Amino acid sequence: MTKKTTVLLDDSIYGRLAEESLKKYGTTKAMSRVLNEILRKAMKDKGDIIRLIHLKKIAKTTSEEFEEFRKELSKRFEE
Repeated sequence: MTKKTTVLLDDSIYGRLAEESLKKYGTTKAMSRVLNEILRKAMKDKGDIIRLIHLKKIAKTTSEEFEEFRKELSKRFEE
């Protein structure tokens, strides 16, 4: 079942949504369909991440090993 609502979009987001609709479906009349696809994927991805966070962890590590890993990862992001 679908619901009709009004969504206020920034001009840049509207433009990208219109472009994606044209590219995928050849018309801007499919913008609702594209928006639904994007939202559905975003919500699924968020759910996947939350499930991963709550899964039982199989790796064993000490707090010192984790701290060393965190420092190395931070260095990589700074480069």
